[in-house]
Amino acid sequence: MDRSDLERLSKEELIELVLRLQRPEKTSRTSSKPPSTDRKEQREKSKPGGAKPGHEGHSRTISDTPDEVVDHRPGWCSCCGAALMMDLPSETVSLHKHIDLPEVKPLITHHRRLSVCCSTCGTRVVAPVPEAARGTPFGPRLHAVATYLKTFQALSYERLQGALSDLFGLTLSQGGLMNLLRRAQGCFAEGQVSAVSSLRRAEVIASDETGVRIEGSNAYHWVFHSSQAVVHHASPTRAASVIREMMDGHRPAVWLSDRYTAQQGHGAAHQTCLAHLARDVAYAVEVSTDPVPWRLQLWLQAVFTLSERITYLAASTLSAKRRTLERQLADILAAASSCDLTRALQAKISRARDQLLTFLDHPGLVEATNNACERALRPAVVQRKVTNGYRAMWAAQGEAAIRTVVDTARQATGATVFGTILATVRA
Repeated sequence: MDRSDLERLSKEELIELVLRLQRPEKTSRTSSKPPSTDRKEQREKSKPGGAKPGHEGHSRTISDTPDEVVDHRPGWCSCCGAALMMDLPSETVSLHKHIDLPEVKPLITHHRRLSVCCSTCGTRVVAPVPEAARGTPFGPRLHAVATYLKTFQALSYERLQGALSDLFGLTLSQGGLMNLLRRAQGCFAEGQVSAVSSLRRAEVIASDETGVRIEGSNAYHWVFHSSQAVVHHASPTRAASVIREMMDGHRPAVWLSDRYTAQQGHGAAHQTCLAHLARDVAYAVEVSTDPVPWRLQLWLQAVFTLSERITYLAASTLSAKRRTLERQLADILAAASSCDLTRALQAKISRARDQLLTFLDHPGLVEATNNACERALRPAVVQRKVTNGYRAMWAAQGEAAIRTVVDTARQATGATVFGTILATVRA
């Protein structure tokens, strides 16, 4: 907008423009922006580090199964200087633990095929090709380590090369690493199919997505979350067709997501993520002096408190509390306001009015927020910031398969990330 455009504006339009420019910037508390974008407080105003007052301290536990025990006995008496014989009884005064990592070297095995001449007929017999000599020379643990470092520690190919060389003395080209990772990713295809099958039977499904770079273009990393499975999916689009393809005709009882249009209408009922609305309300409270955002904030606090106690309340109590909340919300949305930000917020919440308290119809089964999907997407966001995306679509799809199998196993049994990767590659 240049000077001529400003001169054509009316007085009311100029006032509105100035008021908009005076509004404070949005932060992670008042929007979906990550905390890393927030401006840091001045050092004298920042909170002190360390444990807070009253925090119960924790110390490192002593292992019951040490690899080695070394006894340190005194050799001479500190009083008279007499020698202390080894057969004298002793008692443990204190126990100190020392931890270190052993040097890790590649375990290299040569498989030699031998030939033997038959002493009876003179035929030269050659041993069959051993299983270890077929295909790649790299074993399952090396595949698992490289996959873990690339996928869950967000190492680029160059940094992964350096890590394998410095830590294990292995020299691999980037092309060799790419082939190694592609072979490992193929081991997760079966587990991904199983997770998708479980997802298509779930009655409650949550979804979310975040932007990624694939082959130099903007794309999206999707996640679908249920009590049975966590499915990651890489796609060049953010459209609703991604969900329709993933669900393959399945329509759950409840779908949980934010207010993005592409994620609407996929379940019999819908629960809007209240955490997203709470951030919008927090920004309105910070910017406006209107009482409506403040009343909405108190209303949301009451809803969040109820969601924490929902499994302990009787159905009749929940019904009564729901009627109270709906009546309070109707009064808030009907309140007159001269603030354009407040009116926009009222309109936004009015459009989602029938999706705010769906979780009360399914106690303990439906969350009031979509935080589970947000947590599942966080590693993909870190990967995007560290490596700037994927060189090829197969890499993005393969990583989605790995995260699907690992996150589903962690949710079901609490399995470790590396343990799941190693077990899958070995299978």
